Amino acid sequence: MDYGAVGDGLTDDSQVFLKVWNDICKRDSDTPTLLVPSGKTFLLNPLKFRGPCSFSPVHFQLEGNIVAPSSSEAWKDEDYTKWIVFYYIHGIIIDGGGQIDGQGSTWWKTNCSALHIDNCSNLQLNGTHHLNSARNHISIDYSDHVNIFKINITAPQESPNTDGIDIGHSSYVLIQDSTIATGDDCIAMNNGTSNINITGVTCGPGHGISVGSLGENGAYEIVEQVYVKNCTFIRTENGMRIKTWPGGSGYARNISFEQIILTETKNPIIIDQNYRDLVIDKANNMQKSEVQISGVTYRDVIGTSNSKTSIKLNCNKNSGCTDIFMDVVNITSISGKTTKASCKNAHGEASSTSPYVPCLSQDSD
Repeated sequence: MDYGAVGDGLTDDSQVFLKVWNDICKRDSDTPTLLVPSGKTFLLNPLKFRGPCSFSPVHFQLEGNIVAPSSSEAWKDEDYTKWIVFYYIHGIIIDGGGQIDGQGSTWWKTNCSALHIDNCSNLQLNGTHHLNSARNHISIDYSDHVNIFKINITAPQESPNTDGIDIGHSSYVLIQDSTIATGDDCIAMNNGTSNINITGVTCGPGHGISVGSLGENGAYEIVEQVYVKNCTFIRTENGMRIKTWPGGSGYARNISFEQIILTETKNPIIIDQNYRDLVIDKANNMQKSEVQISGVTYRDVIGTSNSKTSIKLNCNKNSGCTDIFMDVVNITSISGKTTKASCKNAHGEASSTSPYVPCLSQDSD
């Protein structure tokens, strides 16, 4: 508050935040800190906190609340696609019990990311609350060594494209002990993503944890080394999903899902090499996908589905899906009855798996 911020949720405090940031970023001292005090709500227009800073790490201590404008008119001269951006910062801690409120429905048509982490490394996000983003709540691009702990993300179930965390062109990202409830993917891993660890995440409602979509408009795109463990899906549209577009190229490989609990999940396990957006003209010819899917493991997956078909492996006959392994998978209907699997052009092995997956060889042990 020393710089003159008002913190009444109505007055634009954007320029004050920028001045504070520029000052602390220049400080060559132990962990310079920008403190957002508790008990205050700060209205911010689009901001970019730029690095590099003189000292690493810098500290963005979010104890109070940050809120977006309630009207899109406030941004008419700005970039609608990003609200709060941390750019080119090498070593930063963002923590505290405060919240980042994107003002939800006001912005749904603008496709604006609430918190955008761009070209950063050694970033820690811990204990913050994120709600009602216009689009994805957190976007991680061209960054590495990002650790996310104990955050909470919330948006209405009917809100469009409100992903929890989107990751692209980034590596060595850890997401742990967090709760995500949104209108779209809880976590989505897009092109150029590798070495991702997701542990102890509760997802739902939402569309689950997704790899892709990859290969849209014929693009070459890749995702690899993804490890999802000890996660829970509650009444989600999907659980564990991998999706690629026809006509694309590249690969999604070395992906594992272990110790997963499902509660009334509509599509618990789904691989779709023929993913298409429903708004595409149906007259367009379906192209054969060349995005290779291989080395996918499902182990210790237990729970219920509200769909008759709980496992869907829809792979292309041209490239197919290879090295698909299932071990100790037991998915029943809500009533406790056996569900079924649909399986096309997938190759691998299943053991102790229910429902029976017809195109995977069965281990007699």
